[in-house]
Amino acid sequence: MTAPEGRGTRTTASGGTFRILHVSTGNVCRSPITERLTRHALDDRLGTRLTGGLIVESAGTWGHEGAPMEANAATVLADYGADAGGFLGRELLDDHVIRADLVLTATRDHRAQVISMGHSAGLRTFTLKEFTRLVRAIDPATLPDPLDDGVVERARALVRAAAALRGWLLAPTVEADEVNDPYGAPITFFRSIGDEINQALDPVVTALTGVAAGR
Repeated sequence: MTAPEGRGTRTTASGGTFRILHVSTGNVCRSPITERLTRHALDDRLGTRLTGGLIVESAGTWGHEGAPMEANAATVLADYGADAGGFLGRELLDDHVIRADLVLTATRDHRAQVISMGHSAGLRTFTLKEFTRLVRAIDPATLPDPLDDGVVERARALVRAAAALRGWLLAPTVEADEVNDPYGAPITFFRSIGDEINQALDPVVTALTGVAAGR
C-alpha cells in the first residue's frame, strides 16, 4: 500500500493507520533526520513480523518545498544505516496537521505554530523531547498489547496517556525540550544533533512497538 503522498506507509490487517508527523523549520535538516530515523527504528523493531499501520512523514513551518535534505543530514542518516533516498521537503499545510495522529516538533516554537493552525492539534502535538520525557513515565503494562490489539491501538493509547501527563511532568529547563537547528553547521554538529534525535527516539519507538532495541 502506498500513502497518498508516497511517504512511508506500512499496512496492517485491520486497515487502520497511525500517522506520525515530524516538524521543523525548513524540512531539510532536523525533521528529515527524525523522519528517516523513526522509519529505520520501526523497521528494525518490527521487520516483516508486524508492520503495524504506522505512517511516518515530515514537513517544515517554512518548508523548502521539493528540496532535497541537506547533504550533512543524509550523511548522518548513513551513519545509522537509515535510508535518505527520495526525500523531498514539504511546507507544513493544514491537511498534514488534520491527518496526523501524533505531531512531534523540533522546538516549542514549532509546537506553538502547529497548535495555532487549529484542527484540535493541542492534545496530539509535542516537541520530540517533551514526548520522550512523558513516554518514559508511562507504564507500558497499561498500554494495549501490540500483538493482541495492534500497534495502531497501542500508539493511540500512548498519545492519550502522554497528553494526560502534560502539565504534571515539566521540563527541568526551558532548553530541555528543544533540538537545535544544525542548518549551515559542520558535519560534527550535525552528528551531535543526529545522536540527540536518535536517543530521544529510542524510548518513543520502544513504547510504540512494545519492542526494545536490539531484540
